[in-house]
Amino acid sequence: PAAPTTAVSIPAAATELPPPPVSVTQAAPPTPTLIVPPTLPPAPTPEAATPLVISGIIGPDQIPANVNPLTGETVADPATLAHRPIAIKISNSSAVVRPQSGLNSADLVFEHYAEGGITRFTAVFYGQGTDLVGPIRSGRLIDLEIPKMYDAAFAYSGSSAPVRDLIRGSRFFDRVISPDFGHDGFWRDYEIGNPNKPGWETLYTNTDTLRRILQQRDLDTPPQLPSNMGFSAASPTNGAPVNSVEVQYLGTNVFWQYDAGTGRYLRWADGEPHLDANTNQQINFRNVVVVAANHVDTLILEDEVAGGHYSIEIQLWGEGPVSIFRDGQRFDGRWQRVDPGYMLTFYDADGNVIPLAPGNTFFQVVPLGFTGLTAR
Repeated sequence: PAAPTTAVSIPAAATELPPPPVSVTQAAPPTPTLIVPPTLPPAPTPEAATPLVISGIIGPDQIPANVNPLTGETVADPATLAHRPIAIKISNSSAVVRPQSGLNSADLVFEHYAEGGITRFTAVFYGQGTDLVGPIRSGRLIDLEIPKMYDAAFAYSGSSAPVRDLIRGSRFFDRVISPDFGHDGFWRDYEIGNPNKPGWETLYTNTDTLRRILQQRDLDTPPQLPSNMGFSAASPTNGAPVNSVEVQYLGTNVFWQYDAGTGRYLRWADGEPHLDANTNQQINFRNVVVVAANHVDTLILEDEVAGGHYSIEIQLWGEGPVSIFRDGQRFDGRWQRVDPGYMLTFYDADGNVIPLAPGNTFFQVVPLGFTGLTAR
């Protein structure tokens, strides 16, 4: 049966300057059909990561000055962290945009529904930069939340008028870098990645360029982070053994395979190894975290294809279910975010912190009641 229709207002937590009430339609979570990944061809295997880590659990209350709070890895020089994280919007609208550039260099990546069943990425760069990031695409309502979590700058191109107005009214607007507001820092490149991708999928940037723009604004300063995630090099002892993770979005099949030799998860997209165009190396992350949050269909029109698609408000505040995959194990619990400036933090049924492995983390954001997660 169709879901009930209710007129509500976007909660104030979504932005620091509340917009006028927006009527929305509460949509039932999608129930996709699972796809069993085909036999997969061999792909380049990343070299084993050898980051410096501190023994025991660090965070979430305090993070040492020489530890990257987004990855839990130590740095040789704390000055490395004396600048601002940068969140960048990256396309994933269809296979033609793959391989994208720069994902493997991000500390964190969020994959989420955009509209019409497609997904998009917001990648957060802090501990290291990269020479090329893209294709750059338009912002969504979820991007009112992610920059606040990490006190980050936000780089993107394009948005619907209501989303653009919400970004303009956000508390981080002075850290926004976008052609929407006449900013430089982006260029077209028709040769990178798949040469058959359409023209609107050819916009790129890099972290050095964005950082210079922040420096010109006197905003490339260390982030103020009132909360942190927890990290531990040693895996908790109560996990369930799991070697693969499948996330079936409506328009994209995501498959992660654990590589015990490197302690990392390798990514496939729609049955093909998902590569980073900068290195031609398969996308690989230390942690994969499936975050379930309330998804609300708004009346903000994002495009007019097939009768129109509407923006989704993904409510990454409060709390919800989470499944954390690290070291070939699964840990289920709850995520929490009780303040707009807080990161997501993770707890088990007894209220204990579920620590991530030191390293980069890929967040798969899904609706509440999502049935497209399969772990084997």
